[in-house]
Amino acid sequence: MKTIRAGVVGPGSIGINHARIYSELPDCELVAIYDANRANAEKVASKYGGTPCSSLDEFAALIDIASVATPTESHHEVGTFLLKKGKHLLIEKPISTNTAQALDLAATAATNNCILQVGHIERFNPGLEALEKQLANPRFLEVTRLSPYPNRSMDIGVVLDVMIHDLEILLHLVRSPVISVDAVGIAVLSKGEDIANVRIRFENGCVANLTASRISRDKVRKIRIFQEDAYLSLNYQNQSGYILRLNKGAIKRERVKVVKGEPLQRELAAFVTCARDGVQPRVTGREAAAALDLAIQITKQIEEADPRKKSPTLPA
Repeated sequence: MKTIRAGVVGPGSIGINHARIYSELPDCELVAIYDANRANAEKVASKYGGTPCSSLDEFAALIDIASVATPTESHHEVGTFLLKKGKHLLIEKPISTNTAQALDLAATAATNNCILQVGHIERFNPGLEALEKQLANPRFLEVTRLSPYPNRSMDIGVVLDVMIHDLEILLHLVRSPVISVDAVGIAVLSKGEDIANVRIRFENGCVANLTASRISRDKVRKIRIFQEDAYLSLNYQNQSGYILRLNKGAIKRERVKVVKGEPLQRELAAFVTCARDGVQPRVTGREAAAALDLAIQITKQIEEADPRKKSPTLPA
């Protein structure tokens, strides 16, 4: 089997783990690293292998596939350049800064016969995969994602940084058009919102309530799903879950059987397979664009209600 030549653009706090995993995957060789900070590219290459490149042109000449883990505002430019060179890409979430750019990336990938996968890593969480097997027509979802202040991704608020994971999963699980969004959020330590809550209603009657914060002391990543015959709960962080069912007049608790694994390793291994075999990825550019569009809608609603951006009321 042909060895896939992989590279990473932007080996920062997230991208460096892409480099690590590519260097470990079978039938894959980490051959190139590109960063605007040459010293950082050299540091990562010395640890995990590959050539530290001086330009995207040099980088593209060496690789078959690449992860793009640069700041969000550069995803469209970098992604378009590499897709037009015929390179298969995994672009970290959010796919871009706006929906038009996201759809353009998807179209460019299709035109150039390239695989475009987007890094919504929770779709590769073994717990979610196990839970999905028990899912049937969800009616209400409660989603909580809390984390300490990250000191990264400061170019975006918590909705685009953190909640977007759950928005993509929500659209995947419910599979019905959104008919209303009611969002609130506040900035605490950042220019954009650091904590947000949103209630989303779907055309099929399903309702979802999501809370995201990046100023929590503890990490919490949970989803609770209510459907007609059961209550399902998943802890993403522990990759554990359970189901409550009514059985002969009593509530019965069942543990969800989960084969644990590293989500990023599973995500990149799947990407390599998709690129090698021409298989559609689990999260395509268009699916990522839909999640981004919903996240932007939520962000705009929060921004429009921000009292800091409203003109003060003048005395009569």
